[in-house]
Amino acid sequence: QVQLVESGGGLVQAGGSLRLSCAASGRTFSRYTMGWFRQAPGKEREFVSLIRRSGPSTNYAGSVKGRFIISRDNAKNTVYLQMNSLKPEDTGVYYCAAAEGDVYSDYVSPGRYHYWGQGTQVTVSS
Repeated sequence: QVQLVESGGGLVQAGGSLRLSCAASGRTFSRYTMGWFRQAPGKEREFVSLIRRSGPSTNYAGSVKGRFIISRDNAKNTVYLQMNSLKPEDTGVYYCAAAEGDVYSDYVSPGRYHYWGQGTQVTVSS
């Protein structure tokens, strides 16, 4: 079992930046691929980014590539999402998720992940 707690959300103007954190507790953090998803009102939860166990291997949704950076610190059991050049369409609840092992197939699907945080709200005003 892994418990995930997100933080760092808030209200920011378009063009601004936020850094989200997800602290994990429970089983060994380094065993998991860590992902970020988001969900806007009335929309399905969508993949944002993931980072595999070793760290350098990452994936991004096309809508955030070049603006968001995912990283992890296995010593601190924490994964981060640095969000730059934010747009109003980035608004939503951001969720941290964990999947056992290195995930390569179907990584954009929420069902691929075993554990979820409660989410943190990000609101980008125009």
